[in-house]
Amino acid sequence: MTLTRTTRRLVTLNAAAVVDGLGELLPAGVHEVETDEELLQGLSFTAYRRVRSYIRLAGEAGESRVLVMNPAALDAALDRDLAMTAAPGGEGRFRPHGLIGPE
Repeated sequence: MTLTRTTRRLVTLNAAAVVDGLGELLPAGVHEVETDEELLQGLSFTAYRRVRSYIRLAGEAGESRVLVMNPAALDAALDRDLAMTAAPGGEGRFRPHGLIGPE
């Protein structure tokens, strides 16, 4: 039996972003992301492997849609977005990332 958990967080894109394997641009803005993780069994400590992420995109007239993607590809897109908006010679701008609700 595979044990899984889902974490939720908000991510901010400062500009439209490309996510490898997705085939479309993610719009700039704050988006809710859910990530499914599977428990790695047989270890002497608790560890999880991220298997997929879902991002909710707001649409017209209150409609929304959900896209499925590789969690590492989403992280890479967020890193590129942060690097593009970093202040010259600085460490980059603060971008809020946080978990939603209890872990």
